[in-house]
Amino acid sequence: MTSSPPPKILIADDEAFIRLLLEQTLEELEDEGVELLRAENGAEALQIILTESPRLVFLDVMMPLMNGFEVCRQVKQHTDMHQVAIVLLTAKGQEYDRQVGAEVGADLYLTKPFDPDELLALARRFLGQ
Repeated sequence: MTSSPPPKILIADDEAFIRLLLEQTLEELEDEGVELLRAENGAEALQIILTESPRLVFLDVMMPLMNGFEVCRQVKQHTDMHQVAIVLLTAKGQEYDRQVGAEVGADLYLTKPFDPDELLALARRFLGQ
């Protein structure tokens, strides 16, 4: 009997302190076998998603090289990537941005600052834990 690979979560944000905050929020999942991946820009995030197939992605909207909306759109257009849940994280909470997030296929849209406890509970829900 082969065991399935550990679930992966990608943290994609161009601001180092936000990545660190997300890592600290999710680090107890690492003790439960979840692997945390990191990306500093949209192009890197897209490459990691396509090669590593994380179960969940926390994706900043405003990033260099490729914004989160475009990363999300490209991932959701891949037929074999529909199992990847994408949570857009942004400082932009306007209704227009939420609509764009929905149009590109984001599973959830959260505004910064976020509640670490809510984020951890959300990650557990998406991972089915």
